[in-house]
Amino acid sequence: MQKIYMGDAGPKVSPAVYGFYRWNEVKDTANVLKKTVQLCLELGINTFEHGDNYGSYQCESLFGDLIKEGLFKREEVVLFSKCGLRVPDAQNPDIRVKHYDTSAVHITKSVESSLKKLRTDYLDIFLLDKLDPISNLEETALTLEKLKDSGKIKSIGVANFSVFQHQLLASYLTKPIVTNHIELNLLSTQALDNGQLDYIKQRYMRPLAYAPLAEGRIAAGTDPQAVKVREKLEELSVKYSANIESLAVAWLVKLGALPLIGTTNEQRIRNAANAFTIDLDHQDWYDLYNVSVAHPSLLS
Repeated sequence: MQKIYMGDAGPKVSPAVYGFYRWNEVKDTANVLKKTVQLCLELGINTFEHGDNYGSYQCESLFGDLIKEGLFKREEVVLFSKCGLRVPDAQNPDIRVKHYDTSAVHITKSVESSLKKLRTDYLDIFLLDKLDPISNLEETALTLEKLKDSGKIKSIGVANFSVFQHQLLASYLTKPIVTNHIELNLLSTQALDNGQLDYIKQRYMRPLAYAPLAEGRIAAGTDPQAVKVREKLEELSVKYSANIESLAVAWLVKLGALPLIGTTNEQRIRNAANAFTIDLDHQDWYDLYNVSVAHPSLLS
């Protein structure tokens, strides 16, 4: 895969990104992670998104072990990590309820922990997950800028921010935000209507689109919307000689999005990578979009 810039200010990344956000239930985590990373690198995906709590707080350490083993060099990969969302977990018994924490203390502690676990001295992008409405925003912004000035993070990003939250944080920063990690797929197109995608493009960035295959619903969902979209994908798959999941990801790529792959299924990862060989026709893109948004389940 040819590497591309995330935007005017962001780093060069692979056009697909692998994220460990769905790894809390993965069994035999170390072996599965190693095989998944090897497959991604084989396919030209060298950009990986972590989070401080992914895989029940294990994924960063296991990924760092691969660097220590020499499976690849640190400079050969692009690493994201993020913090903000805090959920109850056996690893952190002090967390009683799901909440968000974007305080200076938590951000700093999370970045230092990620660097240690990943066995690196910098993160290419640090993502702030949601905006805690009761944190001190000036303190949050100052902390992000200090971390960037120190070289511990190279770029600042956000995740799951509304347009207004994005604008609000940006107004406190002197350094650019380089991406917003948002939900976007053929079965979840709200970002096209709520202004998220438009604002991202206005800021000359590419969105990170998580759940590009709708967590398996595109291939196997039984709800009416999934069935109708899958029927249209199957119809177009003959025209393009392509798997329906590849077409679904190609639909995202046409928007300028970076699909954030989260599956551990080898074939689904390959299907996502194959999307970059497909040039989806303009009207075929709308044919898929119209089927999705016209379904009554979205209008109720």
